[in-house]
Amino acid sequence: MTCVLAIDIGGTKLAAALVDEAGSVARSATRPTPRADVMSALAALVEEVTGDGPAPGAVGIGCAGPLDLEAGTVSPVNMPSWRGFPLREEVRKLTGLPVVLAGDAQCMALGEHWLGSGRGSAALLGIVVSTGIGGGLVIDGVPLLGRSGNAGHVGHMTVDPYGERCECGGRGCVERYSSGPNLTRWALANGWQAPDGEPADARALARDAAAGEEVAVAAFERGARALAAMIASTAAATEVSTVVIGGGVSAAGPVLFDPLARALDDIGGLPFVRAVQVKPTTLGVRAGLAGAAKLAWDYSRSAAA
Repeated sequence: MTCVLAIDIGGTKLAAALVDEAGSVARSATRPTPRADVMSALAALVEEVTGDGPAPGAVGIGCAGPLDLEAGTVSPVNMPSWRGFPLREEVRKLTGLPVVLAGDAQCMALGEHWLGSGRGSAALLGIVVSTGIGGGLVIDGVPLLGRSGNAGHVGHMTVDPYGERCECGGRGCVERYSSGPNLTRWALANGWQAPDGEPADARALARDAAAGEEVAVAAFERGARALAAMIASTAAATEVSTVVIGGGVSAAGPVLFDPLARALDDIGGLPFVRAVQVKPTTLGVRAGLAGAAKLAWDYSRSAAA
């Protein structure tokens, strides 16, 4: 076997690649995620990548959740046409290959551990800060998936038990404070206005924060403090040594990472919690595909053993 097929499925795009054992990509392609008949679009994408290329030996999939690993089904929040969809079996029928499934943020963490900012870390937490907040844990090189496959849902860790009600039904979740839309929501409620002609989104908010606009700066300070509380709690529970942050909001750079470092310094108490290293992603959008490929390679090795 010279390569595996990696698939990354999200609410806005589908991506696939043929990846060798060293992590090099032989062929890849992306296309928008349709609102309906996602499987037909995925089948066309797989054909585009594998059509006249080397034959893969296994498939690794990272998909937006929630998911049910035992059943091999997925119910992505932003893909209403898939509820309890038997993704693992459908891709197995499509390709005729063994298929391994995990959450997209779990694959991001695994990809960063294999080829990115967290390479070689004994215990890594990967965080995707975007429209929502996802996460994944890699402990001793192995992704922690959990019984149902939903371990690492750090966006729905409570950072304030008396806080705002979250869209998930919980209260005080970090996502309610730190995701792109919620950063923007709080800023707008506190008097921020997007520059004329620009959408009121996290990108515009980050630009204003970088320019020193008071409310924009406060929004990122607030969001970063919630992230810091979640990171410190996760470190206390699991002794993660490295945190890698990706997703669209991470592109804000120092506007996010500087207040995050200050908040962690204030919140962290125990030495092993304060020792956590926080880094931006180096793989960016490629991290999910890299992690999906690593899933498939690890499965292939275990099956051959």
